[in-house]
Amino acid sequence: MNIYIHILPKNYKINLIPQKVDNMYEKILLPTDGSVCSEKAAKHAMSIAQSYDSNIIVLNVLEIEPTSGIIMDIILKEGKASLNRTSNVFKNIEKEDNSKKEIEKIFLMKEGTAANEILKTAKKEDVDLIIIGASGKHALERFLLGSVTQKVVKDAKCPVLTVH
Repeated sequence: MNIYIHILPKNYKINLIPQKVDNMYEKILLPTDGSVCSEKAAKHAMSIAQSYDSNIIVLNVLEIEPTSGIIMDIILKEGKASLNRTSNVFKNIEKEDNSKKEIEKIFLMKEGTAANEILKTAKKEDVDLIIIGASGKHALERFLLGSVTQKVVKDAKCPVLTVH
């Protein structure tokens, strides 16, 4: 067995505190459906964005199947309300923190299958992190991790943070 001993000079300093990696999360994708988990995910997104000077892309996906105009209007209103709730979460955090850092936020609404649109947007926007609620508004999704969340975690090319 070999033992190696290195003697360091007296003034040599070892930094054991991890250093922040600049631009580690330059772009964060925050899918939202208006659920409680989505609002919690928004709080995490804002905290991480403030720490890393990130931009947040907020995405609401309208899952529209062939439907009547009245139902389409209801779905569209629900999507806008979801984006407004997320915007209000951000405003409340900024008000509480008195933060001088302005976090750029982009709000998008797309039509399609939620998981597919989230993954397409993540790729198109070249995001560094997806922060998503662990379960959505739909009762069936609450039984498991959430079918949308599961597919995103499984297929995303970047890290995914799920929030309960």
